[in-house]
Amino acid sequence: MLRLLNLELQKLLLNRTSKILIFVSFILPFFVILLSSLKINVFGFFTLELGELGVFNFPIIWHLTTFFAAQFKFFFAIVVVSMIGNEYSNKTLKQNLIDGLSKREFILSKFYTIVFFSMLSTILIGLISLCIGLYYSSYNEFNIILRETNFLVAYLVKLVGFFSLCLFFGMLVKRSAFALAFLFILYLVEWLVFWGAYEIFGNASDAFKIKNFMPLESMYKLIDQPFQRIAMTKFPDKAELSYDYTVHWYEIAIVLGWTAVFIFLSYRLLKKRDL
Repeated sequence: MLRLLNLELQKLLLNRTSKILIFVSFILPFFVILLSSLKINVFGFFTLELGELGVFNFPIIWHLTTFFAAQFKFFFAIVVVSMIGNEYSNKTLKQNLIDGLSKREFILSKFYTIVFFSMLSTILIGLISLCIGLYYSSYNEFNIILRETNFLVAYLVKLVGFFSLCLFFGMLVKRSAFALAFLFILYLVEWLVFWGAYEIFGNASDAFKIKNFMPLESMYKLIDQPFQRIAMTKFPDKAELSYDYTVHWYEIAIVLGWTAVFIFLSYRLLKKRDL
């Protein structure tokens, strides 16, 4: 595993564009810190400071930071599809296979790289969240601090699943720009599935249950938007604000299932393709 990971890291770090995109993808999560220190002047009457509103209290901070950090995943997605595009354009894929690397090892090297950078990103956002929480949170009990750290697990699974999807699209079309365009096409397809299910079942609730099994939607559902939850803490008497924001085991299982499918299909594409 380490040999394959080291081989892939050497390729990435020798590529100037990849190095810049990796750097940007790891720097952007630090904007969460800027968010915590943001002060909004409301028409000159008073200053609204997010850090003083309790939105960075434990345990809600794990939900908030992982949700925002996940929005920056597209930068490393470009790196993932570029890994494949560069292999074909630079003929390094064929050379690797000539040098003794099997097709299975080639796909595994990409997957190990995805897991490696996803874990680094998860550790980084975990440390950022912990530091912000310790500074702003009104609660410092150990059990409260660790409560809902399962959002970090969801964040890791979400990144690995999304990047595995990008890897599959990269293998499918061999071009970075087209691979990213396929993400938009898949997004449209999932909404078509939703409307088809709506026509069959006659209600949006059942249609969304079907859509929740689709790749992009299942990844999104791992970490639901936290804004409604924040509103719930400010207006606890408004029952209409309540919603299920919990990370469920079956949501993680769905994304892990899609991840396995994407890696397997990537391998099958490579195995059948004439290089």
